[in-house]
Amino acid sequence: MQESFAHALLDTASAPYRDAGSFAYHFARGKLRGDPVYRTILEEGLLSGRGRILDLGCGQGLLFAWLKAAEALSARGDWPDTWPPAPQPSYTLGIELMARDVERARKGLGGKASFVQGDIRSTDFAASDAVVILDVLHYMPPEQQREVLQRVRAALPPQGLLLLRVGDAGAGLRFRYTQMIDRFVLSLRGHSSSRLHCRSIAEWRELLRECGLESEPRPMSRGTPFANVLMIATAV
Repeated sequence: MQESFAHALLDTASAPYRDAGSFAYHFARGKLRGDPVYRTILEEGLLSGRGRILDLGCGQGLLFAWLKAAEALSARGDWPDTWPPAPQPSYTLGIELMARDVERARKGLGGKASFVQGDIRSTDFAASDAVVILDVLHYMPPEQQREVLQRVRAALPPQGLLLLRVGDAGAGLRFRYTQMIDRFVLSLRGHSSSRLHCRSIAEWRELLRECGLESEPRPMSRGTPFANVLMIATAV
C-alpha cells in the first residue's frame, strides 16, 4: 500500500470522529493504523460484494468508518490497482454493549451506519450477507459462544461470510501475552473479575463446523505481539 494512499485512507476514516471527541478521534487513528485486520479486509477483498454487513461488538464503529472511507476513495479513483474492488455495502448495522461506544459511533458516523446498544447474546440479528466479530467471543462462556454462532449462522444465507477474530490458545507465550492485555482492557472497562474463555484454533474450527460454518484460519498479528487469528468462515 503506497504511503500516500495509506495516509489518505487513515485520515478519511478517522475524520468523522472529530465530532465525537478527542478520545474517539485518537483511538480511531491508533487502532486503524496499528491493527492489521483492517488493511487485510480491503487488501484481500473479504467484504467486497457483500451488501448487508453486521458487526457484533462493534465498539465505536471503526469497521464501518473504514469501509466508508474506502468507498469514498475508490469513488474518486484513488484505489490500488492490485486490490479487489472496495466494499460498497448497502446496509450496515453494528451492535455494541457499551453505551459510551454507541454514542461515539453515532456522533461520528451519523446516518452513514446504524448502531444498536445491546448484548449480542440476546439482541436480534438482522439478515446479513456478512457478519464480523472481532475479539469478542472469548469474553463469553463456551455455551454462549455456541449460541451466538448458531444465531449468526441463522442470519446468513448459504455461502454467507463470517469474519471471526480470536486468540489462539495453542500459541504459547504470545497467547499468554494476549490474555494479559485482554485482562488489562477488561479492568479499564470495569470488568476486572470477568473470566476469559479461549480455545485453540482447532477447537474454534470444530465449534464453527458444528454451527454450520466451514472456516480457514489466517494469522492476524502482523506487526503486533499478539496471538490473533482471523477465521474466515462460510455458511454451508
